Amino acid sequence: MTPERSDKFQKVLSCRQANLAIVMENVDDLHNISAVMRTCDAVGIQDIYVINSAIPKHTYFGPKSSSSAAKWLTVHQFTSIAEAMPVLRSRYQKIYTTYLSADAVALYDIDFTQESIALVFGNEHDGVSEEMRNLADGNMIIPQVGMIQSLNISVACATSIYEAYRQKKNAGHYDQPSLSEERIQEIKAVWSKPKVKFRFKDLRALKRGNR
Repeated sequence: MTPERSDKFQKVLSCRQANLAIVMENVDDLHNISAVMRTCDAVGIQDIYVINSAIPKHTYFGPKSSSSAAKWLTVHQFTSIAEAMPVLRSRYQKIYTTYLSADAVALYDIDFTQESIALVFGNEHDGVSEEMRNLADGNMIIPQVGMIQSLNISVACATSIYEAYRQKKNAGHYDQPSLSEERIQEIKAVWSKPKVKFRFKDLRALKRGNR
């Protein structure tokens, strides 16, 4: 690896935020997943949690809309909420699900600078499951004034984490490393490994098998 490449890795990893994460529960559309990953990379989120309790486990994450963002992220996959929650609880102080309820907290009322937070986004059709909502610390909504009170998951995620980015940037969270030096070196080692290159027909075959 060239010194320039190593410096780039170090610069990017010094902006990664250990106290902010995204959870996707039974999100089926690979384009949505890929778009979420690309936005997460853009704002310095390293850890993505994918829970597939109602759909098959994803075998790959589509590169088309992500510009291969998945290779720069740490993706944790689980087959049940019961399996995922202990991990999330051990790493994040608050877990918010995106769900329209009477007691939901508006996105702009959440303080992303004081606690470690994981935001949960649900299936494109059914949203976050009742099981997940019951285990979370609360529900979050993005204020809207239109007739349709919902957003595409990738749009909702981008809106939410850019608000987190704004708050954390103003608070100086990007001015010093959030990840431990040990974690930074571990990720750099993964990033430095040669990447497997799929041919287009291989990707199509994988996608068919993932339906």
